[in-house]
Amino acid sequence: MLVTQAYRFALDPSPRQERGLWSHAGAARFAWNWGLAACRDRYDAEGKWWSGVELHRLWNRVKKTDPGLGWWGEHSKCVYQEAFRDLDRALRGFVRARKGLRKGRRPGFPRFKKRGRCRDSFRFGSGVMRCSGRTVTLPRLGSIATHESTRKLARRLENGTARILSATVSRTAHRWFVSFTVQVDRNVPGRHARPGTIVGVDLGVTTLLTGVDDHGAEIEVGGPKALRAGLRKLQRLGKAHARAQRGSANRAKAAKRLARHHARVAAVRADALHKATSTLAARYETVVVEDLNVTGMLANRRLAGAVADQGFGAVRRMLDYKTGWNGGRLVVADRWFPSSKTCSGCGGRKPSLSLSERTFRCDACGLVLGRDVNAAINLRNLAASGAERRNACGGDVRPGPAGRPPAKQEPGTAHHAGETGTAAAQATAIWTADAHIRSWFR
Repeated sequence: MLVTQAYRFALDPSPRQERGLWSHAGAARFAWNWGLAACRDRYDAEGKWWSGVELHRLWNRVKKTDPGLGWWGEHSKCVYQEAFRDLDRALRGFVRARKGLRKGRRPGFPRFKKRGRCRDSFRFGSGVMRCSGRTVTLPRLGSIATHESTRKLARRLENGTARILSATVSRTAHRWFVSFTVQVDRNVPGRHARPGTIVGVDLGVTTLLTGVDDHGAEIEVGGPKALRAGLRKLQRLGKAHARAQRGSANRAKAAKRLARHHARVAAVRADALHKATSTLAARYETVVVEDLNVTGMLANRRLAGAVADQGFGAVRRMLDYKTGWNGGRLVVADRWFPSSKTCSGCGGRKPSLSLSERTFRCDACGLVLGRDVNAAINLRNLAASGAERRNACGGDVRPGPAGRPPAKQEPGTAHHAGETGTAAAQATAIWTADAHIRSWFR
């Protein structure tokens, strides 16, 4: 199976190589600003702008005649080409959003990039790009040492099971990274190692994820809450940066310390999410999650910090491709599926359930269960009852009268009175395998 994935390595350049990285990033920023200015001038005169290919041709004519551009040969030609392509992609995205053809938040018109305010990055689309041992080779920059080994990608390149499409170099805080976009021939198993296993996963603020599998075993991953743990230091560093004089050397040092702390918080969060999602994808064939409105949750000022600290969107994105790599599947319940309000014992539905109620109590059957565990059981039953679609739809995913089954549902998902699916009503077993992973997050 051919998939496109990225291999990211932290670079350890020498002082001369680091100056080359800064210079290439500046060339990419100049190419973006030069192309944006040319597009705006043409739009004011003719009502249209240059495409990425036209910008490249115009640049090839101007760079040889303008004496102020005599430094262009010090950098790889790919830096300018990829900057023009990024600008063309941004302009097309702006037009598509204005016409209503683009999903998601509407982007604004591209802006000029300023040194120190924009992200330092550039990309190579062709040339010599390879890796071996603890070094990577990039066009015009040569061999650069890395902080970690690159043997995993190097072996794939030697065996012919991978091909580098592009290499993006970027700076995060004090460290430079290279990300290879690689087309890999992955050996995806035709069947999961544990066929028939199902787990329902409920994401929460107090606990990162709570899951219940088909055997009734409970899984709890608390999450590191990296932002909350480092919030006091973040406030102290931010105050020191704000009090330093603008343009001074002390302000630059304070900005570096603040950026390093932000990078560490993001790295701790990503590490925890990767470990949790990799374990779920390897242990269970079917993983059921909710389609949460993360953007709407971030609008709540009381919950925005905690929701952003957990990384709900990243969990779903990681489970999407990791389940496929392991021969499994990801089932995403509809956004209106009442997993928390529905009783996993009798199927009764509460009309309302506040966030402060952490224990679910059913008035019909008397079931008392943890709120997150009850939601995880309902998500598990959604897949166990026969829902095969990626996004479940039908009558059972819309709010309705409590305790009454909906009239329109997908085949195999209808519940009669007192039935909620084929799985057990209440989970009693506790997951004890891989205890070191659970203790890592606590």
